[in-house]
Amino acid sequence: MSQVSTEQSETFEFRAEMKQLLNIIIHSLYTNPEVFLRELVSNSSDALNKVRFMKLTETNIINPESELKINIHVDKDAKSLTIEDTGIGMTHDDMVQHLGTIAKSGTAELISQIKESGKSVDANLIGQFGVGFYSVFMVTDEVVVESRHAAENSVSFRWKSSGEYGFEIEPIEERNRGTKITFKLKEEYHHFADETSIKQLLKKYSNFVDFPIYVNDEEVNKVQALWHKRKDEISTEELNEFYKFISGDYQEPLSHLHLNLEGNINFKALLFIPQMAPANLFRDIADNNIHLYSNKIFIQDDPKDLLPEYLRFIRGVVDTEDLPLNVSREVTQSSPVMAKIKQIITSKMLAHLDEMASKEPEKYDKFFKQFGSLFKSGVNQDYTNKSKIVELLRFESSKTSAGEFTSLNRYVSNMRTEQNEIYYIMGNFRNEVDRNPNMEYFKKHDIEVLYLLDPVDLFTVPYIFEYDGKHLTSIEKADISIPESKSENDTTENDEVKNIITFAKEILGDKVEDIIQSKRLVDSVASLVVGKNSLDPQMEKMMKMMDKEFIPSKRILELNIEHPILKNLSSKLSSEPENEILKLTILQIFDIAMLNDGQSIDVSDFTKRANEMMLHATNRI
Repeated sequence: MSQVSTEQSETFEFRAEMKQLLNIIIHSLYTNPEVFLRELVSNSSDALNKVRFMKLTETNIINPESELKINIHVDKDAKSLTIEDTGIGMTHDDMVQHLGTIAKSGTAELISQIKESGKSVDANLIGQFGVGFYSVFMVTDEVVVESRHAAENSVSFRWKSSGEYGFEIEPIEERNRGTKITFKLKEEYHHFADETSIKQLLKKYSNFVDFPIYVNDEEVNKVQALWHKRKDEISTEELNEFYKFISGDYQEPLSHLHLNLEGNINFKALLFIPQMAPANLFRDIADNNIHLYSNKIFIQDDPKDLLPEYLRFIRGVVDTEDLPLNVSREVTQSSPVMAKIKQIITSKMLAHLDEMASKEPEKYDKFFKQFGSLFKSGVNQDYTNKSKIVELLRFESSKTSAGEFTSLNRYVSNMRTEQNEIYYIMGNFRNEVDRNPNMEYFKKHDIEVLYLLDPVDLFTVPYIFEYDGKHLTSIEKADISIPESKSENDTTENDEVKNIITFAKEILGDKVEDIIQSKRLVDSVASLVVGKNSLDPQMEKMMKMMDKEFIPSKRILELNIEHPILKNLSSKLSSEPENEILKLTILQIFDIAMLNDGQSIDVSDFTKRANEMMLHATNRI
């Protein structure tokens, strides 16, 4: 850097590589011009923090009683902005070093890397340089900085630059401690010369700065950064109001988690669980739920790397000093710090939910009704925490009232001694699965069956496989093992049973995979189940909805040999094997089973057979 001096002013010329880097910063690096305000306020906040510390260690300070604050003046007519703080200020050398150079070393190397790569600016490379101040040149052609250091007997200086060739420094009349930055906006950025716009930007980026910010003499940042307080310093009312402020929700939160971690990873977080889920949980939950801060300065909306997808219902703030950021502070670098913070937040939130489930079960059930569908997806997403997630799952069952839940732990603790499996049935509605013929045996013998009524259960529960050594088994599978079945229907097939099954197979042919004697039917004559290697019936229905060409597996027809209809059919089969009504009965039994299974049938054939059977029955009256 070259220097030309006079008695009143000095002119400094930027080196060639400095000019190139400034051109990159001003024209290529920042993707959103509005961040200039955040950067300048952040610098002012840093200066105020420094003088606050200086006041604790030194006595010779200019204006020691003056308020620590940031003043912003918006001149709509002149299209200009002034940002002034009462911070530590700058000396002549500070201006040369902090405003006149981007880094003491490495600038040329950085430029060389950019040229050699032939690519766009690598923010990870530039992130090592403190260039936030220069973001102001996106919106102005010239910046004037007036400053006086806080030390007694310091001199005031003015720094001026267009950000292209160099800068000037000259002494000025003594001013108050701190720094004032003034600039006129480029024509395309005149919209920033608006008091309302500036206030909105401050609310977005700098609302939790430690020091008061005034815009045209009105304080704009009155909300405290609660996450920097101790837990015992925060009232419930403050928490509720803070949640409403950051979330835009009109209701109070259902629960909250306050974290303050110090060690290898340092971060603070204040996280909330809302009362209500949005109308479309999986679509509407994904935006602006978590705000990322660095020392109370807003960095990013909704950082994707801070939460697993199944916890995306959480709202709140995370504030860390450890996160490496690129120069614009808009996109976080891929960082092991982010991964570690995510790991800790996930573990702490699962522990929080577990505590809620144990100590406040009604509140937990309310949470699960609202967010359970999203939360369940963690079974497939998070192998590390899968067992914790499984413990927190809730389901309705044949032993709960509608809308009430049980857990797998509670289910197992209530299992019968001879029961070796956890039974479930899938469906769209409770009354639908409650009336399913395959439920009859379980109801009769008071064996609990989980009701999986959430479409997400199709993709989660089958992948749990087992819990506490007990396999999760669909009661609509043919190869099910049922307690006490040997004392009921699991008898050795006699000739009568074999004859009915053989006859039914002849009539139905390839309409079914197989026909077997039922182990689970009590009142119904027949039901359809699937084979060991087939998809769950509900999964097949969903596949059919997504793909009209999807061909479902053939069903296995189970017959309740003890049912009066089949006993009558067996008797008639022995005496009148050619009677047409026998064939009609088998076909009608099959179609009824199809309807109970939620499958379509040929209504015309069904009606015709029903009429024939009614005619036959009335002829016998």
